[in-house]
Amino acid sequence: MKPMVIDVIHGPNLNMLGRREPEIYGTTTLADIDRELEALGTTHGADVESFQSNSEGEIVDRIQEAYGRVSGLIINPAAYTHTSVAIRDALAMLSCPIVEIHLSNIHKREPFRHHSHVSGVADGIIAGFGARGYRMALEAVLDMIREQK
Repeated sequence: MKPMVIDVIHGPNLNMLGRREPEIYGTTTLADIDRELEALGTTHGADVESFQSNSEGEIVDRIQEAYGRVSGLIINPAAYTHTSVAIRDALAMLSCPIVEIHLSNIHKREPFRHHSHVSGVADGIIAGFGARGYRMALEAVLDMIREQK
């Protein structure tokens, strides 16, 4: 049986979590989130692999590398949520469950943040729950994978 691999892709500026606008994004660091997801994945029999980039092209490359390799994908495209058709198009080729995640509620923020190019190809969206939203996203992806079997 093929091991369950879940890719977690973090977009631009998320490497600055814990320091960047803590009143919006909280004080949890990206390393904290990644460690927690890895541990939670292990308890559910899944390998969780995390990737962060500030570069749109590197994110597209990582999504393309996920094709046929991963069982599910969690993505926080950050600012690229609102601008990147390239990331949306790369995600559209995947046949695994995809969950879009945002630390803040993008619909309570500036109007330009209300539109997501990614939402149309995601199976679900979690926004506004801070770092705990990543746990929710992982549990949702794992549930979707199990439902497919």
